[in-house]
Amino acid sequence: MTTTWRHLPAPAREIAQAATEAVGAAQDRDAGAYQPAVERLAAADRAGLVLGGVVRLLLEEGHPDGLDGDDVRQVLERCVRSAAWRPDVDPHVLLVLLAGALGVYDPGDDDAPPDPAAIARHAPLLVADLLAATGRPLADYLSAAFAEVARTELHD
Repeated sequence: MTTTWRHLPAPAREIAQAATEAVGAAQDRDAGAYQPAVERLAAADRAGLVLGGVVRLLLEEGHPDGLDGDDVRQVLERCVRSAAWRPDVDPHVLLVLLAGALGVYDPGDDDAPPDPAAIARHAPLLVADLLAATGRPLADYLSAAFAEVARTELHD
């Protein structure tokens, strides 16, 4: 990891490090490294919020004119195909991640909302897939997502 994240508070630093490891393992399709990184990510409080921000930023950059249903379906299908190396990939969880990042997911309307462990197992797969289209490092998106979370907390 080239970014040290020293400027972040310890909980945020843990999210950044775990996310970087998990996304890197997903990009490398390294099952041995992926599982411990995902477990570390699942244990990090508010990791889902940060990764949701990363997903939203990646979606906005990849679709500057907005997303329609076909765009979401294409992202979902591409991600499921690229994550085929993971036998436990669940398209429903990936769809929840996409819908959550877009602000259109209500867990109260879901008969089986994914738990934080499922989110942690799937978010790095989605982020890795979306990153492949940008050519930019994850650190840029993590920094932007942390700044957004800090801004939101400051105004709440």
